[in-house]
Amino acid sequence: MIPMTFSFRSAAVALTAAVSLTALAACSSPAATPSGTTTPAEASSGQAAPLVVAVAFYPFQFVAERVGGNLVTVENLTAPGAEPHDLELAPQQVALLSTADLVVIQHGFQPAVDTALEQATPKHLVDTASFLQLHPAAAGDEEEDADHEEGEDSHDHDHGALDPHTWLDPTNVASIAEHVRDALIEERPDAADTLKANTQKLLDDLSTLDGEFTSGLATCKVKTFVTSHAAFGYLAERYGLEQVAIRGVEPDVEPSAARIAEVQQIAKEQGITTIFFETLVSPVVSESIAGDLGLKTDVLDPLEGITAESRGTDYLEVMRSNLASLRTANQCA
Repeated sequence: MIPMTFSFRSAAVALTAAVSLTALAACSSPAATPSGTTTPAEASSGQAAPLVVAVAFYPFQFVAERVGGNLVTVENLTAPGAEPHDLELAPQQVALLSTADLVVIQHGFQPAVDTALEQATPKHLVDTASFLQLHPAAAGDEEEDADHEEGEDSHDHDHGALDPHTWLDPTNVASIAEHVRDALIEERPDAADTLKANTQKLLDDLSTLDGEFTSGLATCKVKTFVTSHAAFGYLAERYGLEQVAIRGVEPDVEPSAARIAEVQQIAKEQGITTIFFETLVSPVVSESIAGDLGLKTDVLDPLEGITAESRGTDYLEVMRSNLASLRTANQCA
């Protein structure tokens, strides 16, 4: 009887062990897949590692996230609340320009990015300056910029005579979205339908926004607006307004006394009600001019970054806030 009992128990133990080994093998099989490959289960479900998109500053982040959706991970080189003109890159950010699947920049806007790209070789690069028509800086800014270029920091702030703030015209953002879409499709042709659908939704939103600006600013009693720095030339041209900038395209350059006096005179002549300032630049000069003239102040956001102080959580919301501010200041029916 003892041998039979031992034999029965041995068989039971062996069977239990076999079942356990089979279950363990099933659970551990993905670990045996070589790194960088996709398992049959992942392939059948369409899962793949997100594409890494490195962007120079916020408007490009907005576009990449909307176009790429859950197919991308977006890395913004400019931290929230930082002034993108003055960006300095950490070594890991420079390395990212070579390892990212796509890099989105505008040449001439951020010297640190331009310099880093001289040493990096992105897999895919969307440079908005290569397909958008950059306009000359607003009239009256050239003398200030020329004076600044003679200073010790001129090598860090040379935009030439061009206005880099292309994204404040929604039709330019639509063009950027199409180029980002095409670059991502090159990397993920299997996801072309999704990328095209995401892009079309964004294009529709931008078209709606453009229509709101066109109709909202069509009947303004005052066509001139005064800004902290010359960031709104594209917006003004698109919607039939005139920008008067206290500073040139560099937001951190202090305006001369002559320029302040000139802006004050224009404000008096044009019936200006409001002097605009922005969230990433000190409002002191704008507030001083407004105080001298007994005018209001308000925010007109150049959308170079989103912060807790921004009047909206994304490009569309902040642009609509800008529209509301302009309509009030310029007495638009």
